[in-house]
Amino acid sequence: MSVPNSKPDLDESINVAEAHGRIIREAAATAREKRIADNGREPVSIGLIVVIGITGVIAGGILGHGGDWFNYKTLFKPGYVRAEAPGGEDSGPKPKPAIEVLSARGAKLYSAKCAGCHGPDAKGDGSNYPALAGSKRVLGNTDALAMVILNGLQGPTSSGKTYGAGLMPPQGAGMGAEDLAGLLTYIRNGFGNTSGDVVTVDMAKAALDISGKRAKAGQPSTDAEVMAEHDKALPGEPLDPQIMMDPVTLQLAPAP
Repeated sequence: MSVPNSKPDLDESINVAEAHGRIIREAAATAREKRIADNGREPVSIGLIVVIGITGVIAGGILGHGGDWFNYKTLFKPGYVRAEAPGGEDSGPKPKPAIEVLSARGAKLYSAKCAGCHGPDAKGDGSNYPALAGSKRVLGNTDALAMVILNGLQGPTSSGKTYGAGLMPPQGAGMGAEDLAGLLTYIRNGFGNTSGDVVTVDMAKAALDISGKRAKAGQPSTDAEVMAEHDKALPGEPLDPQIMMDPVTLQLAPAP
């Protein structure tokens, strides 16, 4: 029968206190060598701290002047004038003579409101709808023509002829002064008509005002009424047909 191992874990020849002290010293030396903190985290190197510090200083300088990045006075010297963008001088429609600008606007309105009856060439059909080309009323006083357009016409025309349609419906609904000025100018200078003048927007505004104050407002006009009350030019300052005008705003273009 074997004897149980009664030998202690540590040899009696080992000095336990000395062994513990050696282990502690070795662990401390290892910690110093590896620079491991007590919490187990490695310390940040001095080089990295220096890099971060320099980066922070530079970033602070940039942010400190960030408000000037988009400051016109800071970015550009006093008296600086920005050069014209390439092709910028060609942007937008160029001014044209007033008679061309107004006629172009009137042409569009004629196609929408008038061409269906009077024809694209404004010659009418000879039986139901009268011609506007060469018409005495079209080439006559502007007030009379404006009243016919805005309020329509019933009965005989200025030529004394009664056409088959018998009634021209009013065309003024939704028509502004710019549209009326363009339409009047267009039919007085198109289709072979050569009045040579333009009806200004101010004149058209006056026409709208006159039409609204008619004693028979809401009823078609008659040739008798037109001749008695409106056989005159619309009030307003005449405009040189060749003066330059903005095609979009219908305002006179500034002198070059």
